[in-house]
Amino acid sequence: MGDHAHLERALRAAVRGDVDFGPGARALVTMDASNYRRVPLGVVAPYDADDVAAALEVCRAHGTPVVPRGAGTSVAGQATGTGVVLDFTRHMRAVLSVDPEARTATVQPGAVLDRLRGAARPYGLTFGPDPSTHSRCTLGGMIGNNACGAHSVAWGTTADNVVELAVRTYGGAALRLGADGRGAPDGVVDLVRHHLALVRTGFPPGLPRRISGYALDALLPERGTHVARAFCGGEGTLGVLTEAVVRLVEAPPVRALAVLGYADEAAAAEAAPGLLPHGPLTVEGMAHDLVRDPAARARLPRGAAWLFAETGGASPAEAAARAAALLRAADALDGTVVTDPAGQRALWRVREAAAGTATRTPDGAEAWPGWEDCAVPPARLGAYLRDFRALLAEHGLRGTPYGHFGDGCVHVRIDFRLAEPEGVRRYRRFSEDLADLVVAHGGSLSGEHGDGQARAELLPRMYGEELVALFGRFKDLWDPDGGMNPGTLVRPARLDENLRFDVLPRTPVDVAFGYPDDGGDFGTAVRRCVGVAACRVEGPAAGASVMCPSFRATGEERHSTRGRARLLHEMLAGEVVTGGWRSTEVRDALDLCLSCKGCRSDCPVGVDMATYKAEFLHHHYAGRPRPAAHYTMGSLPALLRAAAPLAPLLNAAARVRPLAAVAKRLGGIAPQRPLPELARRTFRAWAARHTPPPGLPPGPPRAYVWPDTFTDHFTPSAGRAAVTVLEAAGVRVALPPGRVCCGLTYVSTGRLDRARAVMRRTLDAVEPLLGTAPLVVLEPSCAAALRTDLPELLPDDPRARTLASSVRTFAQALEETAPDWRPPRVDRPVAGQTHCHQHAVLGDAAERRLRERAGLTGELSGGCCGLAGNFGFERGHHEVSVACAEDRLLPAVRAAGPDTELLADGFSCRTQLHQLAGRRARHLAEVLAEALDPRPDGSEGDRPGTALV
Repeated sequence: MGDHAHLERALRAAVRGDVDFGPGARALVTMDASNYRRVPLGVVAPYDADDVAAALEVCRAHGTPVVPRGAGTSVAGQATGTGVVLDFTRHMRAVLSVDPEARTATVQPGAVLDRLRGAARPYGLTFGPDPSTHSRCTLGGMIGNNACGAHSVAWGTTADNVVELAVRTYGGAALRLGADGRGAPDGVVDLVRHHLALVRTGFPPGLPRRISGYALDALLPERGTHVARAFCGGEGTLGVLTEAVVRLVEAPPVRALAVLGYADEAAAAEAAPGLLPHGPLTVEGMAHDLVRDPAARARLPRGAAWLFAETGGASPAEAAARAAALLRAADALDGTVVTDPAGQRALWRVREAAAGTATRTPDGAEAWPGWEDCAVPPARLGAYLRDFRALLAEHGLRGTPYGHFGDGCVHVRIDFRLAEPEGVRRYRRFSEDLADLVVAHGGSLSGEHGDGQARAELLPRMYGEELVALFGRFKDLWDPDGGMNPGTLVRPARLDENLRFDVLPRTPVDVAFGYPDDGGDFGTAVRRCVGVAACRVEGPAAGASVMCPSFRATGEERHSTRGRARLLHEMLAGEVVTGGWRSTEVRDALDLCLSCKGCRSDCPVGVDMATYKAEFLHHHYAGRPRPAAHYTMGSLPALLRAAAPLAPLLNAAARVRPLAAVAKRLGGIAPQRPLPELARRTFRAWAARHTPPPGLPPGPPRAYVWPDTFTDHFTPSAGRAAVTVLEAAGVRVALPPGRVCCGLTYVSTGRLDRARAVMRRTLDAVEPLLGTAPLVVLEPSCAAALRTDLPELLPDDPRARTLASSVRTFAQALEETAPDWRPPRVDRPVAGQTHCHQHAVLGDAAERRLRERAGLTGELSGGCCGLAGNFGFERGHHEVSVACAEDRLLPAVRAAGPDTELLADGFSCRTQLHQLAGRRARHLAEVLAEALDPRPDGSEGDRPGTALV
């Protein structure tokens, strides 16, 4: 450890960028998106090429290996390693220039692909290779793996689109790699010249996707002795990329999509090569067992497998004509041509969803990479898939192939059961047999993602010992000291070593939540994160996703869902993060988790970091004092009940700055936050005196309006409005009896014992009415807590599941109880916020339909308001809270015209808009109630009469 400390000090003295040898930084990079885990000594984020050179010099002097790392989405293990990890995503991430005349761009290794595509778009250009991780993968990572993507049938691999590379070797040389042997280290070109016959005959022919091994054939004289292309696919074992000049291609202005249905995946695979002469941009394939959503299945043509073939053109007519020609040539059972962009996006989402769906088998079992991307000649793909399915069955394994059928490249994840010794043994046996099968079909062990540790051991089966030995000599000419990413590609670790599951506990840890989708095991829940980093998406590429607002605000890996999952994984492992549930590294990373639940829906594998955070806080603070905010905002329901009779006095006191400052200091509340005003009369008090209008059908209530804490004490106008609208729709309503509470504030602060006590008391109170009518919950966060947290904290109480299944949003309840009712016309544009919990748990389809019927036009912004219940009020969170709101919500509201109706069903969202933008947003129920009754509070029923409670 003393020697490591000397290395750290030397790096800090030599490097201007970030140097971190702490357990948190190391834990974040122990894994990539593969099955493997290796623990580094530390992480360096170089500021520029000089920093790279300085870091290499220090590491060389200390005999320490170096691992270059981009987004860490590699699925073969090549982005993990010992020694020092160079993280290029923090500083060296710029698109330096775009030359539209030369059709080239110059980028740093940490530049995200979508950033490059965005810079090229104004010139009608793009970068051709486009992996599915385009929104977060880096150009350095793409060059390291020779990435391809869906459009390689048109534009080739990354190596095909590289012009020039600036590289630093471990030995200190600064090289500028290009064609005609330019920049090659001494002996590299001669190595190929002395073995021309072996290089010319040793690589399988007819493979557009041959990524395995080193690309020595790029150095053949007839191929231009292109050193930069030979460097591509080197997986960080040859040198460190510091800058790249890449080729851009013309992006077709218009695209069309032909979707073709076939009897099975083999028939689709056999048809794919016949489409290539028609010049498609992409030919993707998938089978029915990856389409598990009935709504998605309804969008597809008849068949059990499909090809997605995209065409381009200068005009809609040209693109459509080319797609129609594909349809005629396809010999498919059924097919359709889609020309409108929205329809194309909907269908592409069906195909893209396969990447997430494939991580679980239909019965929910885990499926893992390792044999993600074998490739065979496209003409052999149909036969290969039949043999592949037979091999799976022979080994008792399951997996669903999909992928780039036009290139003969197949993706698949397989239920290896790598957490069990027998599963690991089966993984080895299957890997050896599959390697032989791929070679028998003239294929490549890797057709896109590289060899890494998953396949490098098996390269002799594909290339033979003599060519693999030549790979070793090639590596040594670049890196004679062996300091670049050792154990990868050349002289590799065994494929069943360093598995990331080996370090996890063999028995489940004691937890509070039920984790029903993970067999009750917290370790299984944590390892849901496979590392594809959909949570690292930034800016417009995030689309409708709400996931990881704090990552978008900070740009730090530890504040992404993946980063937090990695820290929890290492906490359970206990090797790097050694504090267990008391870990400060995990606590600090989870501190900026807003518990928005966005990852529950937007993460491809359904990681639920809000639940994991609550679980962690429950254990972390067990038996010891908590932060003040856990007691104040965590106990908000009880405190507000006690405060309700004193609302006028407390509101007046809150307006006295010294008193408010003291209250905020004692309560752990951010000093920048105004204290929200308490309602002078609660929703419950109003409901107790409310008289329903005449004419309602007799009988018991057809809906119960839930008096959540926020509606009851802060915005009873939303509750009054909901009652008004439901009664106008002919629905008799009531409030549940007794003191009901969803327990949300106790859950979000990790006080899970108290949360369960509150939930049980609530179940006792509402038991007589369970299942008799829907529960209309106006606050989305409370609705989500009842829908998910309640049954997961009380898994053995059947009443919890019954209550959860009864929860409806306001719009859902209207559709269900008054399907023929027509809302009043408002006829205004809208802006504002779809609550993150609604997006993640409840869905907003009913709200969209209700807005449309009311003439409320336009879209609500995605993202998160940044307040997120107690989060934005807690001391130390204000800056990040504001940054989250500035990501999408506040710009959308500022751009809204004066006649725009601002909608936000969540109290937090409305509060954030009021405090940061000075704008009043309303619940949808309030807008509709005002259209029914122009008096602002809809207080018609405030006279004594029959109570709703």
